[in-house]
Amino acid sequence: MLENINYALFYVINATPDSAQWSLTLARMIADDLIKIVPLMAVALWLWGPREQLCAQRKLVIKVTLAMAVSLTVSWLIGALFPHERPFAAGVGYNFLMHKANNAFPSNHGTIAFTFALAFLFWHRLWSGAVLLVMACAIAWSRVYLGVHWPLDMLGGLLAAITGCLAAQMLWLMAGNAIYQRLQQLYRLCFSMPIRKGWVRD
Repeated sequence: MLENINYALFYVINATPDSAQWSLTLARMIADDLIKIVPLMAVALWLWGPREQLCAQRKLVIKVTLAMAVSLTVSWLIGALFPHERPFAAGVGYNFLMHKANNAFPSNHGTIAFTFALAFLFWHRLWSGAVLLVMACAIAWSRVYLGVHWPLDMLGGLLAAITGCLAAQMLWLMAGNAIYQRLQQLYRLCFSMPIRKGWVRD
């Protein structure tokens, strides 16, 4: 039943040789490049920002990192237990993006994008989480559209992301402040020169 839905949705979303060239180009950009926002934003939130918001920003970065570690571990475990070949490896649909024929389920891109979006939705602001959720959905669409993932791969990524965020919240309640203090000390030690120069925040 699920596999039939998976195939049906894939055929609805997947591009064909008749698809517009601009849509394929846009999808490739979204599929490959949009995910780079995640590490760039995390670094920016840690290093810069209004002084009164810096503590909250850094705690958010730590929570996101914890959630990402858990969600990617869950994603790897699910993939090891329930491997699923990619559409092009199964000879289904059309492929417009070079990719290894490795395990498809769940999508790592989907897991990362949805974890980041849900983290901001839960721990930052509603509007920022909503914007990042749109970005995550765009990444999910693009990778199905280009033929390297099934729709259920993205649902698996979303479920891994929810699990990661829930686990991160529990870890934070148990040891969050201690982790924050240790990382602050490590940061000040490693970045003492840039901090003195005023290039980054203390």
